Amino acid sequence: MSRAELPSRRTLLTAAVVATVAGSAGPAYAGTATAGAPDTTGGGRAPARTVDNRAWTSYTDWRSGTADGTRAVAGARPGLVIARAAGTTDYTDPHTGRTAAWEYATWTSPVHRLRVPATEAIASWNAHTPEGTWLQVELKGTYSDGTDTPWYVMGRWAAGDQDIRRTSVDDQGDGKSSVWTDTFAVDDAASGLRLVSYRLRLTLHRRPGTRLTPTVWRAGAMGSDVPDRFTVPASTPRLARELIVPRYSQEIHKGQYPEYDNGGEAWCSPTSSQMIIEYWGGRLTEEQLSWVDPAFADPQICHAARYTYDYQYAGCGNWPFNAAYAATFKGLQAVVTRLRSLTDLETLIAAGIPAITSQSFLQEELTGAGYGTSGHLMTVIGFTADGDVIANDPASDDNEAVRRVYRRREWENIWLRTKRYNASGKVVSGTGGVCYLYFPAHPTPRQRKALAAVGVR
Repeated sequence: MSRAELPSRRTLLTAAVVATVAGSAGPAYAGTATAGAPDTTGGGRAPARTVDNRAWTSYTDWRSGTADGTRAVAGARPGLVIARAAGTTDYTDPHTGRTAAWEYATWTSPVHRLRVPATEAIASWNAHTPEGTWLQVELKGTYSDGTDTPWYVMGRWAAGDQDIRRTSVDDQGDGKSSVWTDTFAVDDAASGLRLVSYRLRLTLHRRPGTRLTPTVWRAGAMGSDVPDRFTVPASTPRLARELIVPRYSQEIHKGQYPEYDNGGEAWCSPTSSQMIIEYWGGRLTEEQLSWVDPAFADPQICHAARYTYDYQYAGCGNWPFNAAYAATFKGLQAVVTRLRSLTDLETLIAAGIPAITSQSFLQEELTGAGYGTSGHLMTVIGFTADGDVIANDPASDDNEAVRRVYRRREWENIWLRTKRYNASGKVVSGTGGVCYLYFPAHPTPRQRKALAAVGVR
């Protein structure tokens, strides 16, 4: 994010929409849960579920799809690997111009019928891609009118950048829907057309003649139909707790490695990701950080920016790429989802799970921020006794200034709305409650219950 009101890729998505309308016990925490109100919002009713999450993670899941050269592997963390090459293909990297041959194998999921027919869908995945391997994630759906989408590429991804440059794919559409960076969207939501089911296809690649393989531990998608809204109902505070999360500023990295989205000024997403990764105990080695100028403080933030960078989007804010980066750390898994209210966040915080949230706002809409933004990620780490949001906001002058307290009502509205007015008075998008959740590969029963309560399994 930039502190300035800069255009974002989701402005393009909104233009289309607006046109249709007028592990262990977990890390330490401070504070205690209060005896609180039930899971309600204004009016005393729980908000309607507008999100459907489905993920394939188990040995049974990986055996349930259609495999061509892949096989399921059991163990503490079941996954999908290449058993044999199904074929060989040439791939020309659009960002380097290099063409190389790759062996590949595929896995196609069973059809998942959405409990919430969707206007948008975002895929996410957790995988290990050793040098000499990479993967492609695609989605194909069926509309409510009975027709099908094409196979949409939701990402070409590798943990490193030595083989291919991880990338989203632009200019995908069929006249009914489009893919904008990481998000599938129905072009005309007001028409009533919805995505009612989908399949995912994973294509695992490796250098020919080797036994190398990616390993995919988790793959899934979040479908959603969040109603258009400039404001949302107020939730009732029910928790006072603060998680002890590392604090990192993106601002101290201004001008560093400008090849990754012009340096730290735009690194809100990887900076937030690194904070939560380290909360869960993830650490980078000296060898991994050896490429960073030793004069730079917090070199792990530079590393996170490099390894979340989307070469097509030309930024570090690709949501699934951030989740995939987090899951490269041992013992972590990650998803991109949407939540309904701050009550959902309180449920997670009570179980020791912080969240990274995406929001946009004018400077006057968030008291104490001191900036406006067309898209920004920050980390929610707790709630005060009054219910206000405690956030680690990377858009701070230094690490000590990162911890902020924001007014509950203001914060909840800017995060959950789908529409807003920008500085020019134009109607543009809000994210509708998008967040990244990073959590242990083997959650405790309490963590598992909290995740299930917000629709993540």
